[in-house]
Amino acid sequence: MKMSKAEKKFRLYAILVIFVLMTVLLCVINGTNFTMASQDADRLTRMIADRQGTLERGETLPGGTQSMKRNGGFRMGPMGPDSPEMNASLRYFTIAFSPDGSEAETIAFRMSAVAESEAREWASGLLKETAGWTRGTYRYRVYGTRDRILVTVIDQGRELLPSYRILLISAVGEALSLLICWFALRGIGKKLYAPIEEADRKQKNFIRNANREFRIPLTIIGGNTELAERKYGPDDHTRSTRRQLGKLNDLVSQLESLRVIGDEDPNPGDVPISEYLTDALEREAKSFSDRGLELTKEIEPEIRVHADPEAMRELIGELVRNALKFALTKVSFNLKNESGHVLLEAKNDTALPDGPVDQVFDRFTTLEAPDSGKAGAGLGLARVKEIAQAHQGRVSALVADGVFTLRLSL
Repeated sequence: MKMSKAEKKFRLYAILVIFVLMTVLLCVINGTNFTMASQDADRLTRMIADRQGTLERGETLPGGTQSMKRNGGFRMGPMGPDSPEMNASLRYFTIAFSPDGSEAETIAFRMSAVAESEAREWASGLLKETAGWTRGTYRYRVYGTRDRILVTVIDQGRELLPSYRILLISAVGEALSLLICWFALRGIGKKLYAPIEEADRKQKNFIRNANREFRIPLTIIGGNTELAERKYGPDDHTRSTRRQLGKLNDLVSQLESLRVIGDEDPNPGDVPISEYLTDALEREAKSFSDRGLELTKEIEPEIRVHADPEAMRELIGELVRNALKFALTKVSFNLKNESGHVLLEAKNDTALPDGPVDQVFDRFTTLEAPDSGKAGAGLGLARVKEIAQAHQGRVSALVADGVFTLRLSL
């Protein structure tokens, strides 16, 4: 069975959430692990610094005098820098320099990975530092007195090896876990997604049936109104009936596009959006005039977008109808290319308070007062947002100085 687009998104988001959670957890584990390794290394370089750059062989470091015997048995002894064996296995060198760094003297050299001459050159490159990692697995500390500057470098490669192994195991384990989760979602994802899919199916059936049931009486009322006007002539009652019929027909049309989940795929083509907007405004020019609205427009010619033609017609139609319904005295439309994007601005004066009003894109949300006579169903701009998002676009709304501005970027 073919997987729907919405179900694919559901699985993808589920995997993304698991990936983020596992990544955060493993970053905390490995970050803590490497931090503790750095702290252990700093303790060792501090011990060496306290002894002026060298440790005598056989010297017991702090913590190394603890007995491993207790009540005739054995317990876990000190580990890390506190281990009594650390001095014997510690790999390090300490080079002393004159204050200007011109003269170097080897204080201690217990390392086989580098030659003494290389160690001196290496240490001279660290004179302006204080402490940290060098060459990946070597920890250094720079300290001294007025007479000389000492640089101690210890080899922590052996101690860091378990940390790097844990890091590698974590990465491989995360990848395998995500792969297992993906296959698990293929098995149980359908069951998890089924309630949402069932809700969408029921809603579509309800809207389809409601649309059919609404269309029949609306058609009959419209026909009866037309017969009454032919017989007795139009009057205020028949004109009011026609206006209400228009509102109900618009509402039914908007309900047809209502979905629990957006599963429609755009059918993109080369859309002359400049022509679409010009045609839509010309069709409604008389409506703007009848309402006493001043309409201005600035439309750059030949602007085209890669989008679904029918969706773009619906989007522009909703924007024009919204401005026609809620404007007080003025309406303006501005279409232009800006920074590689198509920007459409629709403005109209309003009595709404200043501030962001992005809630107008929520379904069944209207901001006009119910007694203003302009309350809508709250579906038109919600549909605008759905279409914009389906085409990777953005919409926003703002009221400033009594002007409602809707910006659409494609």
